[in-house]
Amino acid sequence: MCAISITCFKSYSQRYLTELDSSLFIKDTVRPFLKRFENLRLTAYIQPQFQVAQSKGIKNYEGGDFSTYSSSRFMLRRARLKVDYLLTDKTNSWARALLTFQFDATERGVNVRDMFVRLYEGKAHVFAVTTGLFARPFGFEVNLSSSVREAPERGRMSQILMPSERDLGVMVSFEPQQRSHKLGFLKVDAGVFNGQGLSGPTDFDSHKDFIGRISIKPLKIKKWEVSNGLSLLHGGWRQATQYVYTVKEDGAGKTFFDVDSSLSNVGKISPRHYYGADAQLKLHHGWGATEWRAEYWMGKQPGTAFSTSNPGTLPTVPIYRRNFNGAFFCFLQNIVNEKHQLIIKYDWYDPNTKVKEENIGANGTNFSAADIRYSTLGLGYLIHLNDHVRLVTYYAIVKNKPTRLQGYEKDLKDNVLTCRLHFRF
Repeated sequence: MCAISITCFKSYSQRYLTELDSSLFIKDTVRPFLKRFENLRLTAYIQPQFQVAQSKGIKNYEGGDFSTYSSSRFMLRRARLKVDYLLTDKTNSWARALLTFQFDATERGVNVRDMFVRLYEGKAHVFAVTTGLFARPFGFEVNLSSSVREAPERGRMSQILMPSERDLGVMVSFEPQQRSHKLGFLKVDAGVFNGQGLSGPTDFDSHKDFIGRISIKPLKIKKWEVSNGLSLLHGGWRQATQYVYTVKEDGAGKTFFDVDSSLSNVGKISPRHYYGADAQLKLHHGWGATEWRAEYWMGKQPGTAFSTSNPGTLPTVPIYRRNFNGAFFCFLQNIVNEKHQLIIKYDWYDPNTKVKEENIGANGTNFSAADIRYSTLGLGYLIHLNDHVRLVTYYAIVKNKPTRLQGYEKDLKDNVLTCRLHFRF
């Protein structure tokens, strides 16, 4: 009985990682279901794909680095099963609590992606508290679910600064459950998180990250839809060493990393501060829709000599502080009808905005490949075969700024072609 019931569920998908799946409020009218399981929902998707790289063994952000002697591969990019249980009030009209569990199982192993509980206040029905392992409420692209995102992967900056998108913490949200509420268009999230996300097994210091986001849900104005948001992350991690490097400039305009070796640096917090703004505009027409998305980040990121990624364990090597910025731009155009869609995406990530490319690799500057600016132009075509299956072909053209650093004197040959089948239910 249970197995038959599960396969009869209509296909729904959660668009944003921090939102409640609206299908949880939809009562099943196809057949009777066991009373204790009536608010249980299962969703899943799988993404097998084939990729061809421009060179063997390239490092990339289109699904992970290629092995040393390979420039083509079949892989299971994602295969996820998500279980939601929604507890409602006696009238089955209002949410009281939500328990979510999601895991990812591929040839690279099995990993937990979400494990959290969300409690809803029962009077005004506008506040909720979430705790456990869940998505960080920062930015638009980070929170756009992989089950609906048109481009195969998030941008380089998202993957470096927000690896795995999730973290352990607690978050308070303002989001009216009733759409007719006078502030039903507004969503506010504010939370405190460990900081290392899924890159490490546990928090390696007592310093926590504050993350907040204010967003306007899509507002319809005739044929147009507009939405936007502002995001903030204020955190950092403990310095285990006395050696702290920051970018300085001499009188001749040459930039270099200068070291502060004061013993008082040990135990201080290296600032990790992000500021983000995003906007989305969508026009509905006879072919389907035309959509524009834009997002910009800037801030401060601590790292090591060779990496700007957030660590899973406390670094015991000298700390390098950098200012960064980056952006994502996406254009989506339906062709003929809603089944066919053109994708044009451009993003950049500049991990060190104070450095000039001609100084990377120069004597006495201490810059490395971690300081090189990258941009990616993605061109894709997506076809929806039905409500459950879609195909996407996507070519990522990756550009790095030429430097004096050995191996990076010119643009690397690291473009990637991806052909993916996406199935969901």
